[in-house]
Amino acid sequence: MTAVLEVQNLSVAYAMPGGALQAVRDVSLSIARGEVLGIMGESGCGKSTLAAAMINLLPTAARVGQGSVRLNGTDMLRLAPAAQRALRGRSVAMVFQDPMTAFNPVLTVGQQLADFVGAHDASLARPDRLAAMLDRVGIPDAARCLGRYPHELSGGMRQRVAIAAALLMQPDVLIADEPTTALDVTMEAQIIHLFRDLRTSFDGAIVIVTHHLGVIAELCDRVAVMYAGEVVEEGPVDAIFHDPQHPYTRALLACDPAVVDPGSGRLPTIGGRLPDLTAPPPGCAFQPRCAAALAVCKGPVPRRVPGAGRSVLCHRGAE
Repeated sequence: MTAVLEVQNLSVAYAMPGGALQAVRDVSLSIARGEVLGIMGESGCGKSTLAAAMINLLPTAARVGQGSVRLNGTDMLRLAPAAQRALRGRSVAMVFQDPMTAFNPVLTVGQQLADFVGAHDASLARPDRLAAMLDRVGIPDAARCLGRYPHELSGGMRQRVAIAAALLMQPDVLIADEPTTALDVTMEAQIIHLFRDLRTSFDGAIVIVTHHLGVIAELCDRVAVMYAGEVVEEGPVDAIFHDPQHPYTRALLACDPAVVDPGSGRLPTIGGRLPDLTAPPPGCAFQPRCAAALAVCKGPVPRRVPGAGRSVLCHRGAE
């Protein structure tokens, strides 16, 4: 399948006092139309920075050191700001993790949706069309909701409105950054159910960034596991979850509360701490925390070992 979004050898760093924090390091990924790609890893691994780079909405302190982000063959990172704005919303859209701060508190939901779609095509900003999209994402009494302010909606409803805003222009790629993190368990289940429905009704590609392993297992076709700014393993969800090849992936899955024996009286953790990415360690970044480390792991950076539809960044390769 032809990739609708391709990230090639991307590196992103943040300017810091005394150096630069290398948040994303030589990442390459691709996703085809109709596919759902999950990006998972612990906090601080670089997954949200990677998601922001996919739509080129990086903070002002961020600098792209190398690489490209190609949307239908066009490198977003090389376009003029006006050309990038023309693509955002129409070709690629993003759902941010905090549904409260995603909206202007002094404008109604209808005004904000109309402004969003009107920036691309004013003829599409009709109230009936906006209400139809709200209805599609499960907002009850959608026409009345257009006249409400964000604070009048629950967290789950605000997240649904954010998803509706992202879908209004029927983009080729929808990126969801931690779409369930700020919600309670009930609302989280509803948003997962909504994304499950979108898999069959949405014609584009979906990228879901999350630390929630259950969300990945429930929604995604493929998953990329990130650690210290790198993709250390990538492959089909079933293969990664049932036969993880990288030691970090194994350790991460072992810490999932869903697989922990409640009678054990303990919650597994990964020993050690994340490396300092202002001065990344030589060799494998996970080596200081890895129980299966070899002497070579302290030396050269491991090469990416391809497999049957998957890859692993490890000196041991696919075991």
